[in-house]
Amino acid sequence: MGNLYMLTRNETLKVWRKRRFLVVLLILLALIPIFTYGMYEKEQRIQEKVGERNWRAETEQKIFESERRLQSVNIQDTTKHTLTMQVEQYRYYLDRNINPEATGAPMFTRTFMQFGISLFLPLLIIVVASDIVSTESQDGTIKLLLTRPVKRWRILFSKYVALLLYTTITVMAMGIFAYLISGLFFGYQGWDAPMFTGFNVVNGTFDASSVVMIEHWKLLVMNYGLGWITAIAVATMTFMVSVLVRSTAAGMGVMLAVLIGGNILVQLASDFPLAKYLFVTHLRLTDFVNGTPLPIPDMTLGFSLVMLGVWSIGALVVAFTAFTKRDVLA
Repeated sequence: MGNLYMLTRNETLKVWRKRRFLVVLLILLALIPIFTYGMYEKEQRIQEKVGERNWRAETEQKIFESERRLQSVNIQDTTKHTLTMQVEQYRYYLDRNINPEATGAPMFTRTFMQFGISLFLPLLIIVVASDIVSTESQDGTIKLLLTRPVKRWRILFSKYVALLLYTTITVMAMGIFAYLISGLFFGYQGWDAPMFTGFNVVNGTFDASSVVMIEHWKLLVMNYGLGWITAIAVATMTFMVSVLVRSTAAGMGVMLAVLIGGNILVQLASDFPLAKYLFVTHLRLTDFVNGTPLPIPDMTLGFSLVMLGVWSIGALVVAFTAFTKRDVLA
């Protein structure tokens, strides 16, 4: 056990010395203020034009526009499903006098994860994970590492544990930076604002029977918990690629292609029968708690978690098998 601890400690220090994780933190510190300022300026411009915003009137206008689009004879079934769900959600908030877009640091922090979970967060994880193994194959140090009197699975397991640690810190840093920076613009209020979760669609019909009201901080924790699961799944897939591909650039390219190509496929071919079994389809776990229309109807949180688990376990099996069977002299 002590041997495994020392291996994990060494791998953790290796990742830190490569400074890729520092790059991730700098990206967050550079982009979050830009996103925050952009959102702040947008609200200021709207307020200058219309004065004090009337969220009820805005929500009613959204309902009117969505219902008008639903009257179109050329509307696709997927679009009709999405618009119908949005209309029902807007009415749900209106009936209970709840502003779903109340400005504040907690709201921005939650929204940042909600929109970043399928692309921005995975890209950050790929930056950290893409060279966790491949860089040593590229530099040739893997040969020295594999000739040590330590079981190969322990070496790879220590690398995976170090990756999980940095993945967790990345998700936490994303939330902390978003909250602290956005609070300078919007204030830090809104933790106890009432929010609704549990929206669902059953057989194409909006179902509010499971909707519950919770405090905003609970919804925020749920979003970042699901974001962490997504990040772990992406890290695990990237970990496998890093073992199989001996070039960091090639490994990063493979994951970027999978991530971006998968997102495009889900958007353009959501009716494709195998789409619901793709890894990328299930990255947007926060949609299930925020009431956001799903890219593929009738999916459940449990099904998405199972699919991510299956893909992650498969990736680990492939990674450990390939690493333990690797020819040291190759």
